[in-house]
Amino acid sequence: MIGILISSCSDDGGGNPINCDFETLISAEQYQNAPSDQLEINSLEINGNCLKINFSSGGCDGNTWELKLVDSEDILESNPPQRNLRLSLKNDEICQAYLTKELTFDISNLQIDGNEVQLNITNSQQNILYEY
Repeated sequence: MIGILISSCSDDGGGNPINCDFETLISAEQYQNAPSDQLEINSLEINGNCLKINFSSGGCDGNTWELKLVDSEDILESNPPQRNLRLSLKNDEICQAYLTKELTFDISNLQIDGNEVQLNITNSQQNILYEY
């Protein structure tokens, strides 16, 4: 008996694996209904296919926070095209500390035809141009 083993790897096509903390969800239902506890987005930065979000909220240490970056599924036809996203936070911590955290989200699944899309973070009134 002869066995053959074939293995392969995949990445983002650019030769660099994507190393973000979380995936970005594309879901109209989650965009509307995911938890929306209070947070403040301090800054946005794109590095490759990762969107880095620096944000603050009240709590004890933030270790129990549940975060999601959710896209509304809508593509707004403009120049450049736009997508609406929301950073969802579920925060059950009742401490009075004000904490700041920084997380990255893989946004490669938000690419559309062309080479750029404006990302509107609707619960912060901030936007950032994603070029790919």
